[in-house]
Amino acid sequence: MLQWIDHNKLPRAVLSMGKPNIILIFVDNQPAKMLGCAGNEEIHTPHLDALAARGTRFSEAFCPNAMCSPCRASVLTGLMPSQHGVHTWLDDSVPAGWPDHWNALSEFTTLPELLADNGYDTALIGKYHLGMADSPQNGFRYWATTQIGHVQSFYNNKMIHDGKEFVHAGHSVEFFTDHAVDYLQERRQQPEQPFFMFLTYPAPYGHWPSVQGEPDNAFGHLYQDTPFNSVPREGISDELVDWMLLRQEKEPDNDFAFYRNLVRIPNDLPTLRNYYSQMSIVDEGVGRVLDTLEKSGQFEETLVIYTSDHGMSLGEHGFWGHGEDTWPANTHREANHIPLIVKAPNATRHGEVSDHLVGTTDIYSTILDFTDLEIPDRNPRRMRSLRPLVESGDFEWEDAVFMEQEETRAIRTPQWLFMQRFKSATYPFDAELYDLALDPDERVNRANDPDYREVVDELTARVEAFFAKHSRPEWNLWEGGRVKSNSGRPFLWEDAWGADWKPEF
Repeated sequence: MLQWIDHNKLPRAVLSMGKPNIILIFVDNQPAKMLGCAGNEEIHTPHLDALAARGTRFSEAFCPNAMCSPCRASVLTGLMPSQHGVHTWLDDSVPAGWPDHWNALSEFTTLPELLADNGYDTALIGKYHLGMADSPQNGFRYWATTQIGHVQSFYNNKMIHDGKEFVHAGHSVEFFTDHAVDYLQERRQQPEQPFFMFLTYPAPYGHWPSVQGEPDNAFGHLYQDTPFNSVPREGISDELVDWMLLRQEKEPDNDFAFYRNLVRIPNDLPTLRNYYSQMSIVDEGVGRVLDTLEKSGQFEETLVIYTSDHGMSLGEHGFWGHGEDTWPANTHREANHIPLIVKAPNATRHGEVSDHLVGTTDIYSTILDFTDLEIPDRNPRRMRSLRPLVESGDFEWEDAVFMEQEETRAIRTPQWLFMQRFKSATYPFDAELYDLALDPDERVNRANDPDYREVVDELTARVEAFFAKHSRPEWNLWEGGRVKSNSGRPFLWEDAWGADWKPEF
């Protein structure tokens, strides 16, 4: 039986061919269901479907947090938000408040640093969103990125490459695809050195203004007559309304229009056509990258991983967007459910689908397993290498993932989704329990049902034991800790821990 990786142990594996090349593709705001190979007949993703046919698709993959920056931090460190301190998206629209060259992971040995120290060439191509992007960070040599992580448009973005800052008029995905192709061609000249390319597309995204209006790209016509039955039309959830009203009360200077727009998007067909077309642009970019790899003869020996920073509710449960976009925050399926495709080096199993529960931090240990590297520090990490599931498929696996969204902590198993809530004197949050065997759509909260009392007690104990181990005091919000840069609910933590509570760096 595969054991959870201890903080000072990692299963070691030596590839007969030496160290594999690694391409980790990390896209922005894509729920797992936006893939043809996942059964969505309305999305056009032929290149990603072909990748899944040559590797393993994980149908039950979940991120630890339904916001951008925390998941980027988790995939590069193998740590949970309560360990690395990034609990929500980093507001780099106002970087004047950040220290010079600040990055959110400076105290950790990140995955690219570890790989670089062991002979890898490393490249970040795409969105960074973990601090100041003006110079290479976290062990990356090749550096092509946007100046800010927040996506306002796919066009006319301020870019940074080779120490130069400039505006690129064209589509950002195409810009990063071009650089990824250039990088792969550069690496062909030094085949003796393995590479790690972190390709982080700032798409399909799914929010206004970037996807507002009809698409003006080469893939818009594919969706002109699409009915978008894959996007549910539900009534607006009470939790979204409560969040909108609370934000207006507590943070009146913020852009309240963003939240008003959230309730309009699921019924705005031009936006849906635009959003889906951006997914097809990502798919085309992946196709170009993998075609370049194939033509160079490097595809078979390369570990290719495709995933998203987090999922996204496309109207399920009456809200569009992130798990943070309700009050209290939620970890319902679509907000945290991510696509995950893994193509192993010299893969012998093709077109497999695994329904084991896996997560973002498992990607970290999977890469270390394939490269025969050890964890660089003694921080306890909740992670498992996916390699046995990819290479044999016949492996015992403890099916559980843990998630957190500031005031909400959760566990998902094959039968249960349980959301525990921070005990606030001012805001009396309720726990939530869903019996997935009887209620797969997560509609009936059974947390207060006496018949489920033992289940609630057991899952509460598991969540509390997990976060007792996988938290650091300075970043544990539930025990008076703080956040890096900013919080999605600063008024909650000021109320809980005093007026002097504030984010730190």
